Amino acid sequence: MVQDNRPIRVLVAKPGLDGHDRGAKVIARALRDAGMEVIYTGIRQTPEMIVRAALQEDVEVLGLSILSGAHMELMPEIMDRLKEEDMEDVLVVLGGIIPEEDRQQLSEMGIDAVFGPGASTQQIIEYIQAGKREAPAS
Repeated sequence: MVQDNRPIRVLVAKPGLDGHDRGAKVIARALRDAGMEVIYTGIRQTPEMIVRAALQEDVEVLGLSILSGAHMELMPEIMDRLKEEDMEDVLVVLGGIIPEEDRQQLSEMGIDAVFGPGASTQQIIEYIQAGKREAPAS
């Protein structure tokens, strides 16, 4: 059931020192082309900067791209900051080079989905649309 006709608001960010953002830009463009409102923060964002931007922009989805291998250091801080800001209802999706053995722990932290190399933009779009368009359970 659709909540309303507003576009889904998504913040796409590159946490850490990773300077490779081609994939994040491709995803941001695909989400925008699918009718979502997309805010792209750029590279080298700290967890504090990302969560502050997500709060200020009142986003429903936080899309993070990490290719540096620092996901197990950065994601706990981002998730803790989201919790501190009472933003636990934000759908958090992670993309990049994420080893299979880390995925369970990331899920336990509250990461809703992990998309690795080979995931299509359509898969990501459909996941976000399904996750944010469902009416909350009463």
